[in-house]
Amino acid sequence: MRDATDEICACDLSAGAADPVALRILATTDMHMKLLPHDYLADRPCARGSLAQIASLVDRHRAAARNTLLLDNGDFLQGTPLGDQAARAGTKSHPAIAAMNLMGYDAAAIGNHDFAFGLDVLQSAARQARFPFLAANLRLRSRADFPGFTILDKPVLTASGRRLVLRIGVVGFLPPQTTAWDRDLSRQMACADILETARRVLPRIRAEGAELVVALAHSGISDRPSRPGAENVAADLAALDGVDVIVAGHTHEVFPRAGSGAAGATLSGKPAVMPGFGGSHLGVIDLSLTHDQETGWRLSHASARCERVAPDQPASPAVLRAVAATHRLTQTHLRRRIGHSDRRISSYFALVGVDPALRLVNMAQRWFVRKSLKGTRLDGIPVLSAAAPFRAGGRGGPDHYTDVAPGRLRLGNLTDIYSFPNRICALLVTGADLRGWLERSASLFRQIRPGCSDQPLTDPGFPAYQFDVIQDLCWDIDLSRPPAFAQDGRATGGSRVRDLTWRGGALADDDRFVLATNSYRLAACGLFAPLTAGTPVILPPGPPTRDVIRDYLRQRRHLSIEAAPAWHFLPMPGTSALFETGPQALPLLPEISARCGRRMEHVGRSDGDFAVVRLHL
Repeated sequence: MRDATDEICACDLSAGAADPVALRILATTDMHMKLLPHDYLADRPCARGSLAQIASLVDRHRAAARNTLLLDNGDFLQGTPLGDQAARAGTKSHPAIAAMNLMGYDAAAIGNHDFAFGLDVLQSAARQARFPFLAANLRLRSRADFPGFTILDKPVLTASGRRLVLRIGVVGFLPPQTTAWDRDLSRQMACADILETARRVLPRIRAEGAELVVALAHSGISDRPSRPGAENVAADLAALDGVDVIVAGHTHEVFPRAGSGAAGATLSGKPAVMPGFGGSHLGVIDLSLTHDQETGWRLSHASARCERVAPDQPASPAVLRAVAATHRLTQTHLRRRIGHSDRRISSYFALVGVDPALRLVNMAQRWFVRKSLKGTRLDGIPVLSAAAPFRAGGRGGPDHYTDVAPGRLRLGNLTDIYSFPNRICALLVTGADLRGWLERSASLFRQIRPGCSDQPLTDPGFPAYQFDVIQDLCWDIDLSRPPAFAQDGRATGGSRVRDLTWRGGALADDDRFVLATNSYRLAACGLFAPLTAGTPVILPPGPPTRDVIRDYLRQRRHLSIEAAPAWHFLPMPGTSALFETGPQALPLLPEISARCGRRMEHVGRSDGDFAVVRLHL
């Protein structure tokens, strides 16, 4: 049964045959440890998708279809406090793997976030799984590689009830940038180009007897021509001979979208799905295969859709039981008290300059780095700190914001404030470096035409986690100018950061500072890579940033954060822009408007249920 949001998209590939095989492929991707319908940050039930709900949906499909295959496309080991707890415990029963074993997964690709807790945790999880972890373009140093592909001998029933065995090849790919995003990983493994690897591996899969090939591509769908080492190449992968079906992921989008029609359900004519993230959707691909004595099995018909997991979709009791022990330990851990805050800490208005959560992160990072440099040759050089909002809406939806109520602070609030397992580090930078850093961040905003009304403020393709704010600096952003950088770090020739000052004085290009930041900023690719590549690292990646914030709170015990904006938009008379925030932010609007010195007003809801705010520039 489908609800009104579902769309079946079909494409006829050839005429049918007398006794075809109908195969239904069910796919998940980017689960990010959303195993249960529970919000650990707010510590309350949340039915916006989970593996437990998907499990009951899978049971329904298996009851309706003769032949099914269940696959996952990676990023399943990290993302909620459940994953942190499982990694800390180091037990022989990882809750995600226990649940996936119960559900009867046939194979899974490895995603880039599956390395978040290190190779040992990933390999331990793989040993527990009753299904293979696949990564064709990954090579480990001094360790046995994960298999690149597997061939499943799948018993199937034909339309007339005959029993056959269909040989299905499943191959996995992960982003080549995986090692570049974490320098420690680059010493332990290497990731090759996805398309180059596929051209080499696909003939082997066919030569070993695969009659159907499914590519699990932990890679997004891009309409740009691919370059060597490209990150999002699912569409290009589909165009290769030897691939029959594509499961895409990584970018947390949904493909095909409802209403896209038959042509919109394929990539290069191949049936494809990208089923969201965090258990929001289940990908469903229906295939009809016919057999020819000369050519073997071939696709005669295919359809693809993504089924949204409804809030009232029941959770599987078996999965609930499998995860129950880790769930209780996680709740107990997160409820530990670590301090007190007099004020609400939220990120609803991070993209207009007011974010007490960012201020807290920057205060903790600076405290740690200052302490670490005491007595060294760098003791006395001014320490600044850079941090970005990780929970600021976007694809995460209208609830994806940091929001910590005044009063007792508990460990669970730290995940709300800092959700990624990055580690703290520090760089030696100049004033020119800092200007370049802020120009990159300011590229998140669209160019605004003076005198026009209600223009979109932000570029939806530019993630908020790239929007660094540097504490103790002050600057203005001229939205009438084009951004200085594209999302991938290419310089555009624009410039919009104005009046950059430190302690009330103009910042000189040759001024020297220590900048506290996180290990992700040291990545060898992406927006900040050209800037950090030649910058001296004076503190290599150390403890997790979340642990640093915890220690800082325990040391201070009591917080009262004044989140005065460090930056402002330059005035643009007669001009307004629109931005989205969570509906829970609306009571804060008068206070935020006063802090920013800009009139703001609520003007409605977006299709995604965000609150839309008009900003008068």
